[in-house]
Amino acid sequence: MLERVAEGACAFWGHATPDDAALDIAYQTAPTREGPPSPRRGLPALKLLEQIRAPEIPYFLGWLNYWSAAAARVIGFPDPARDAELLTRARRTAAGGWVVQLTDAPLDFDNPAHLDALKRTYERFPMIGGRDSP
Repeated sequence: MLERVAEGACAFWGHATPDDAALDIAYQTAPTREGPPSPRRGLPALKLLEQIRAPEIPYFLGWLNYWSAAAARVIGFPDPARDAELLTRARRTAAGGWVVQLTDAPLDFDNPAHLDALKRTYERFPMIGGRDSP
C-alpha cells in the first residue's frame, strides 16, 4: 500500500509507522519552550522540514520507508557493502524506488533491538532529517 500511494502521488519519500512511535518522532523534530528539539531514547535531533535543503531528503525514518529513485540516490542507498542488513528487508519498486523495512516486526521503541536498528540506520544516512548540514 505504501508503495502504491507514494508512487501514485509521485512522492520523493514516505513511511508507515505504528502510532506508538509517532510521539518519539515528534520529539525528534518539535522545538521545546527552551529551544531545540529534545529527542527521547537517544534518537537524533532532526531539522524542521523547511530547514532541509532538498525535497528528496527524507525528514525522518519510519518502520516501512519508501524512497523514490531520486531520494535513494541523494541519500546513497543502496551501497551493497554498507547496506547488506537493510537489503535483506528491502525491495525495488517498479518505478525504481525502494521500500525498506527497518525491523521484521512493526517498530516498537520499547524493544532495544528495534531502537538499535533505528539508530544504526540514522547513523548510516546522516542526510536524513538534515543532520549533515549546519
